[in-house]
Amino acid sequence: MTTFIRSNTILSRIAEIAATQKADACVVGGYVRDRLLGLDKTDIDITVTGDSIAFAEAVAKEFKVKPAAVYKRFGTAMLMLGENKIEFVTARKESYTEDSRKPLVENASLEEDLARRDFTVNAMAVSLTDSSESVIDLFGGMDDLKEKILRTPLDPATTFSDDPLRMMRACRFASQLGFEIAGDTFHAMKEMRERLRLKSSGSSVVSQERITDEFLKIIASPKPSIGLTLLFKSGIMEVIFPEVHNLQGVDQRKDFHHKDVFYHTLQVLDNISANTENLWLRFAALMHDIAKPPTKRFVEGTGWTFHGHEDLGARWQKKIFNRLKLPLDKLPYVEKLVRLHLRPIALANEGVTDSAIRRLIFDAGDDINDLFTLCRADITSKDPSKVKKYLENFDRVESMVAEVEERDRIRNFQSPVKGEEIMQICGLEPSRQVGMLKKAIEEAILDGIIPNEYDAALEYLYKIKDDILGQNNIRK
Repeated sequence: MTTFIRSNTILSRIAEIAATQKADACVVGGYVRDRLLGLDKTDIDITVTGDSIAFAEAVAKEFKVKPAAVYKRFGTAMLMLGENKIEFVTARKESYTEDSRKPLVENASLEEDLARRDFTVNAMAVSLTDSSESVIDLFGGMDDLKEKILRTPLDPATTFSDDPLRMMRACRFASQLGFEIAGDTFHAMKEMRERLRLKSSGSSVVSQERITDEFLKIIASPKPSIGLTLLFKSGIMEVIFPEVHNLQGVDQRKDFHHKDVFYHTLQVLDNISANTENLWLRFAALMHDIAKPPTKRFVEGTGWTFHGHEDLGARWQKKIFNRLKLPLDKLPYVEKLVRLHLRPIALANEGVTDSAIRRLIFDAGDDINDLFTLCRADITSKDPSKVKKYLENFDRVESMVAEVEERDRIRNFQSPVKGEEIMQICGLEPSRQVGMLKKAIEEAILDGIIPNEYDAALEYLYKIKDDILGQNNIRK
């Protein structure tokens, strides 16, 4: 028998407080679900039929802490107790009007509170004061948990109308837990997907921030392709992320890729997710071929080509980040990986020179290992011999990267001769010409003309400065 309260020291103490306070309180939702699945969970939701804030304050006093947050308007309070985030919520029912992001909230009974939840597996509760710790299951959640089915407690049209984001949560839970979505529930998602669309004014019933948060949780799941495929098949992907939706049906050569760009991209994302939990490396995998549809051309004797899709895809990222309200400090990283994702492949296929390796190291900087992780994930051929060949090529390129990096120290380097010294030697004020001279020194190092050393760089500056300044009509 699963124990929900006694097995958790913090919940046992909260249960004692509930008994003393005569509070009608239950553990609900994800904690109950995950304990039934044998999973640990540190986020715990407690529903109180009555004054949840007063109960939360009583618990805080007993634990000698202050509430981390209190929202009187919504009847919620949150405590941090060690690693546990405990949220206290007044039993309620809520809904959204046709064109409002703000829910209408009313106090309710426990049954009404459970009925307004998203899925039956999240609509179970355990009373804090019931020593039997029996599960309150009014909507068949335990059966659905055994069958690994996601269905809504009420008619799905009602559940999704109350909060359209629940359609994305269905895809997210399917991806996280490996569950299937019930047929009528999925049908309602297809019918109601437009409720997630941003209006021309930039507003929607559900905020972009909430949509993006659910989308990123799908990307962070063990096998993201499950959730993304459901988003696509329900039509939600076309509403929330049309660039990804538009990848479907775009054919490409089948040498080391899946024929369809959309399903190839999902395979790349699953491949990389097996090797990293880095959310933004996963996002870069989703974005790496995002600009293939507009760059698609057919070349006789070659087949479909997508020249320049890596540069266009990198340029698209700023627009995508702004629209999805993604953190802009992650933008340069994603741009870089999208722009460079073909470079190691080209080196592996066409042969490797020290100069090309130096430029790859210089351009990728500290993200070069992530770039190689992406490139390896980008191999989705079903032919084992081809996969073996491409991976061996990458091994060779990576080995040369390590050798050149150790010898030439190119990663994140700048001209050994700094701008101030260039200005002094050449009699220049701060100007574009100073940058040109620095760039010329850096290019010489990358091309292997001079080593990455100060004396060699200074000598090279004296050698080239007159020609460069003379060509630009600059008085020395």
